[in-house]
Amino acid sequence: MTKIRFLPHADVCPKGAEIEAEPGETIINAALRNGIPIEHACEMSCACTTCHVVIRAGFDSLEPAEEKEEDLLDRAWGLEPESRLSCQARVAKTDLVVEIPKYTINLEKERH
Repeated sequence: MTKIRFLPHADVCPKGAEIEAEPGETIINAALRNGIPIEHACEMSCACTTCHVVIRAGFDSLEPAEEKEEDLLDRAWGLEPESRLSCQARVAKTDLVVEIPKYTINLEKERH
């Protein structure tokens, strides 16, 4: 099992969290299974950026992002070189440290 450590986030996991994931499992599926409610407005279909995360450790262990994910990430709030959509990033055997950005671009949640 691979460990994923989530850094503290005021709304999603105020104290941070450490969970385990199976290699091949997406970051968001592991998070949701462990009670970490990462937003996912498109129901994890790679059609929005609400599940955007920043991989603070272990980024190179992930398979490279596909073109569709890269295109969507360009619209994500707080984009960094180690940004990924958690619905697309699959865990390998290397432990990860993940930061959930403070904001998302979620027009549905904002009632626009």
